[in-house]
Amino acid sequence: MKKPVVLVVMDGVGETPVELGNMVMKATTPTLDWFKANAPWQCIKAHGSAVGLPTDDDMGNSEVGHNALGCGQIYSQGAKLVNESIESGLIYQSETWKSLVGAVKGRGTLHFLGLLSDGNVHSNISHLIAMLREAKKEGVTRVRVHILLDGRDVPATSALEYVDQLEKVLAELNDAAFDGRIASGGGRMTITMDRYQANWPMVKAGWDTHVHGEGRQFPTAKEAIETYRAETGCIDQDLPAFVIAENGQPVGTIQDGDSVILYNFRGDRAQEISMAFDGGADFDKFDRGAVPQVRYAGMLEYDGDLKIPHNYLVNPPQIHETLTELLVAHGIKEYACSETQKYGHVTYFWNGNRSGKVSEELEDYAEVPSDVRSFDECPWMKATEIADLVIAAIESKQYGFIRCNFPNGDMVGHTGNLLATEIAVESVDLQLARIKKVCDEQGCILIVTADHGNSDQMLEKNKKGAVQVRTAHSLNPVPFIIYDKDERHEMKEGHFGLANVAPTVAGLLGIKPYDSWEESMLK
Repeated sequence: MKKPVVLVVMDGVGETPVELGNMVMKATTPTLDWFKANAPWQCIKAHGSAVGLPTDDDMGNSEVGHNALGCGQIYSQGAKLVNESIESGLIYQSETWKSLVGAVKGRGTLHFLGLLSDGNVHSNISHLIAMLREAKKEGVTRVRVHILLDGRDVPATSALEYVDQLEKVLAELNDAAFDGRIASGGGRMTITMDRYQANWPMVKAGWDTHVHGEGRQFPTAKEAIETYRAETGCIDQDLPAFVIAENGQPVGTIQDGDSVILYNFRGDRAQEISMAFDGGADFDKFDRGAVPQVRYAGMLEYDGDLKIPHNYLVNPPQIHETLTELLVAHGIKEYACSETQKYGHVTYFWNGNRSGKVSEELEDYAEVPSDVRSFDECPWMKATEIADLVIAAIESKQYGFIRCNFPNGDMVGHTGNLLATEIAVESVDLQLARIKKVCDEQGCILIVTADHGNSDQMLEKNKKGAVQVRTAHSLNPVPFIIYDKDERHEMKEGHFGLANVAPTVAGLLGIKPYDSWEESMLK
């Protein structure tokens, strides 16, 4: 091994010359500016085909981004993986699908739960529609859909477009032999879709809404959304929970004998509600009340090692020959850290969707607990604490490879608060300066990159030309910087993506990459 390598992921910090809503450009970032003026760097692709998604219209995300960063290869991911399964019909040939559908034919309800949008980050409405059509075709007579409103991976107030699309499909399918309706819903940041066990009361709120039909009642989802918007002024992701009812009775509670499909394909915000459905008598995260006996499945297996959920419709990509496996094979010790919001990304996703370590002896992980509050209230998040851990790891001289993730640019960017996002980017830049100083002192190579964009595009023009807040990830590339006080590591010219990072790290460490990997960016 040559010098130790320290890799910093600035989550959600993309690169673009466009000024509109570009809080990366607006922020005061002397450290990043210095790197770009004095160190080799280039833009690399972090979305679409570069991370295994169907088209270059598909924005990247932290899960597929860290998969690509950590394995040096491009696997079919998320929407693309599900698309292939639906198009081939394999999803309907799975034992899980057959079991769930067979259990409710003529005598129960098939429930679909998930994020209602075409953002292609957590879900896609087209997958839901395809399964609704197939369910009717196979003889299911009663379907209920529990919708989570997006406004994060799609325009902030676009929910009614997707509700209208779904209602039209249900109206087309409904007849004397088929009864399909929306049953409940709410904003994705209000109910159900917590991640990393940071806010279990949020999951309980979703459980009570979807399963028990508890909450404020409305005749339609459209009326619920319009009423809440008028009352609260919230964007879609923050709208309160609602229950669709007739004559004071919920139209779609989940009962014994029913089947439930969570049609989200992304894992982080799908695990906790899956644990609630799959959890037996020993489930202790919240009081579920009367627990219906149902067949439950996720679109994918959200955690392969923890087996969440027990049943799923589409097999995950089998990711082999990761950077961690290569480092372990060469006896190189590594360290990974972040705060709760992105801890799973520098561990589980980085290691190819593997919860456990490849080597207990050669891998050390550290997690800083995230705040349970809106991130725009505290946009510096835990950047200082993460930098403290990285600095301590460098100074310990134990590790050949150290990686960390600063979530600020992504998590604060998702709130739509421009000023807070500017501060978030500046907070990361300040900690980069601290890490750079220690790398200089200890003789380390520093790599600075990102997993996707977000804070670089926080405003957009709608179809009418009006400027509105954008809370979704961007399609912009991300910076890739190599800094070494003692040597200039020049990079090739070409079109590179996140999967080219692992072989570049291997090259800097002086070890041969796997033959299956993409090429190194080093000359």
